[in-house]
Amino acid sequence: MLKERDKKYVWHPYTQMKNAPDNIVVKRAKGALFWDENEKEFIDAVSSWWVNVHGHSHPLIAERIYEQFLKLEHIIFAGCTHEPAVNLAEKLIELTKINDGKVFYTDNGSTAVEVALKMAIQYFQNTGEPKKKRILALEGAYHGDTFGSMSVSQRSVFTQSFNDYLFEVDFLPFPDQKNIENFKKRVIEELEKGNVAAFIFEPLVQGAGGMKMYPAEVLEFMINSSKKYGALSIADEVMTGFGRTGKMFAFQHTQSLPDIICLSKGITGGCMPLGVTISNKKVYDSFLDESKQKTLFHGHSFTANPLSCTASLASIEIFEEKSLVEYQSKILDFYDSFSKKIANNRKIENLRKCGTILAFDIKTDNKTSYLNNIRDFIYNFYIEKGLMVRPLGNVIYFMPPYVIEEKSLQKLEKNTLELIDKV
Repeated sequence: MLKERDKKYVWHPYTQMKNAPDNIVVKRAKGALFWDENEKEFIDAVSSWWVNVHGHSHPLIAERIYEQFLKLEHIIFAGCTHEPAVNLAEKLIELTKINDGKVFYTDNGSTAVEVALKMAIQYFQNTGEPKKKRILALEGAYHGDTFGSMSVSQRSVFTQSFNDYLFEVDFLPFPDQKNIENFKKRVIEELEKGNVAAFIFEPLVQGAGGMKMYPAEVLEFMINSSKKYGALSIADEVMTGFGRTGKMFAFQHTQSLPDIICLSKGITGGCMPLGVTISNKKVYDSFLDESKQKTLFHGHSFTANPLSCTASLASIEIFEEKSLVEYQSKILDFYDSFSKKIANNRKIENLRKCGTILAFDIKTDNKTSYLNNIRDFIYNFYIEKGLMVRPLGNVIYFMPPYVIEEKSLQKLEKNTLELIDKV
């Protein structure tokens, strides 16, 4: 059977394989649903790790990928280019409004962050400031699993085996509602010390760090303060991009533009791997020189894969068919209604929402943590009910595809209320 072969040959991510339960054998998927080998139906309430914005097996994306495959499935992107990559870059610059910006392609969120960090560090070397500069980040941050992206992430269970190998980063306290003014003072203090290459942050919402949220005024402050003191701002929009916060990109809740933007996950509608790092003109121009030493020496075998770029163009086309508010209205209305039903429940705390992300903490004797031992109970409860919800410890969150149907949202509500009653 497939499950036995899976156990024998496959090593799964974020999984302690010693005692892991059998994996769900997924046979097919459509919209916000998928089915296992026994035709049991599951609701994908987390968009398969936050990537699937339009639902599984979207016919337009599938059709465009098929058409592109018959013409060009892949080509080296050093010395070559192709229409899907150019069209997508043009479209992303239009959507982000990074005038005269440039798009650098990779293949996932971690590598998009790696490139952003390398751009920021080398920018100052290319402009004549070779002195080693500092990086600022937020406590609780998660930016990926490669070494650079781990370095700018909170030291945690994700990084603990590698902490001695990560480069030093100055972490600032997370700006919650209680400490915003003190946070702003700390930001200015760090920037006034000088010698800062970049300030990297997840705009508005920290994902793997526990779906922690902060207001747009803080995001605008971080971008503008970085600019004022000569540091580059890096917006890691890998999770928040493509509508998750109610606008196409989270930084668009402000009037400010970051210097560098990282994109992945929902960029292809969740069906093909693709990473993107967008830089503004100032950063890009620092790499233009007669000397090849100022080149950005970075590349991947599947950089700007034509199939991935084509999927992304199709995904953007779907977004353009209607406004985000209209597209997401079922989810937004559900969150408003559901929030009222659980807001005063004594078993939960810290109810929060941002666009199509809703999260709350289950109160336990242990602190809110990714390793909170209630996690397995919550996960298994939802799986038994036919719901894919992956809690972050005792943090339950929903982030479904925008096409999720009303009856699926009703089932999510019914079973979540039952779960809260049981814990």
